[in-house]
Amino acid sequence: MSDFGWAGEHVRLVPLDEARHFDNCVKWLNDPEITRWTLRGDFPISRLSQKGFFERFGKDSETDVVQAVETLDGEHVGVTGIHAIEWQHRTGVTGTLIGVRDRWGQGLGSDTIRTRSRYAFHVLGLRMLLSEVMDGNDASLRALTKAGYVEAGRIPDRWWKRGAYRAGIQLYLDDASWRSSQTD
Repeated sequence: MSDFGWAGEHVRLVPLDEARHFDNCVKWLNDPEITRWTLRGDFPISRLSQKGFFERFGKDSETDVVQAVETLDGEHVGVTGIHAIEWQHRTGVTGTLIGVRDRWGQGLGSDTIRTRSRYAFHVLGLRMLLSEVMDGNDASLRALTKAGYVEAGRIPDRWWKRGAYRAGIQLYLDDASWRSSQTD
């Protein structure tokens, strides 16, 4: 159990740890149901490839912050990140994967997103977070909007995934809107 990291109501965001998180990530990224709506997952993810991910995102980066998602009692349930951080514009692109199917629909995704947003705005000093989901990924869209993200637009036929082109739904959350929602 971690006694550090950024805690929400149900989850804690902690640094990636190869010993604690690696095997789960390899398993999740090779599960077609878990990767149904992700840009990755249509090609097998080898341990070597995942090791490269951990080496890249497990150390300091100027443009990416990736954290493991654990329940408050220490169960590793996912990963979340802020990518492509542009410090001049104070923006970043976000993503989350909850990999434990039995924990889907329990609010862990939206709590992860809220906790990550607090970290992005309070600690990193970002002013806007961007995200994009495939049309049809209702669970992610629901979690993002529940956490305050607003739909900005749709790009038709953005991605090819599992036999069809899918629209991309673009969303954003700005610091001012997020802060005002925290006082309600």
